[in-house]
Amino acid sequence: MSDFDDKKPDGPLTPKQEAQARLLTAAQLRRIDDCLLSHTSHQWRKVAYVIGQTMKEIYDEFPGVPDVFYGLRIKHLAESGAIEAAGNLGRMRWRAATNYTRARREN
Repeated sequence: MSDFDDKKPDGPLTPKQEAQARLLTAAQLRRIDDCLLSHTSHQWRKVAYVIGQTMKEIYDEFPGVPDVFYGLRIKHLAESGAIEAAGNLGRMRWRAATNYTRARREN
């Protein structure tokens, strides 16, 4: 049996990961956010999907940045109104995101 439990909230950043995240510049955070937004849609998508696609696309630019950090950026984008999120923002696999700004532009 696996130790994986998708009912547990996503773990916090480790001290090492927090230190790495603090080194990211405003331009780098914008790059990450823009990439996350590019993988949202006018339809609901699982946040884990959006994060996975983003990590695959920009991994070489940001090696070692963990999925939990990208989850925190999704939360930031939702709190700032850039995207709409549903579900528990503390559980990447249990939440969904949509880019309603994009949906308004496409309609």
